[in-house]
Amino acid sequence: MLNVGKIEEGFVLDHIKAGQSLSIYHHLQLDTKDCTVAMIMNARSKKMGKKDILKVECDINELNMDVLAVIDHNITVNVIKDGVIVAKKELTLPKEIHRVFKCKNPRCITSIEQELPHIFYLADEEKCIYRCRYCEEKFDMHSLERVKIM
Repeated sequence: MLNVGKIEEGFVLDHIKAGQSLSIYHHLQLDTKDCTVAMIMNARSKKMGKKDILKVECDINELNMDVLAVIDHNITVNVIKDGVIVAKKELTLPKEIHRVFKCKNPRCITSIEQELPHIFYLADEEKCIYRCRYCEEKFDMHSLERVKIM
C-alpha cells in the first residue's frame, strides 16, 4: 500500500485523467516554483477507473486556475490549510485566456508583433473550443503537449 503524507498548506488536484499529471505539472510551471509536489499516477478510482493526483505544498495563489480549467475543467481543487481541506474550488472554462498559450498560426499578427498579447476566447463552451482573438485559429485542447506555453 502506497502512503503519501498529508500536506499542511497548499492544494490537492484530484480526479486528473490518468497519465495527465506530468503535463499539468509542466503547464502550471510548478518546476519553476519553490514548492513541494507529490505526484500520484494511475491511482484506483471508483468514479474514473484510474486517476492521477497532484499534492502541492505552496500558496493557492501560485495556481493559475485558468490554465488548469483549460487543461481539464473536471479536476477537483482542494484547498488545504493546517492539514485540513478548507475549500473545494470548481473550475469553469474562462471566457478569455490572456498570455498563457501562443497562437500556432505563423501568419497571425502575434507572430509579427512580439509585444502583442496572445488572447484566446471561448468559441464553443460545449466542445471546449478556443480561438485566437486576432486570426481565429482554433486552439486544440486535445494536444496540449504540443502547445507552446508562455
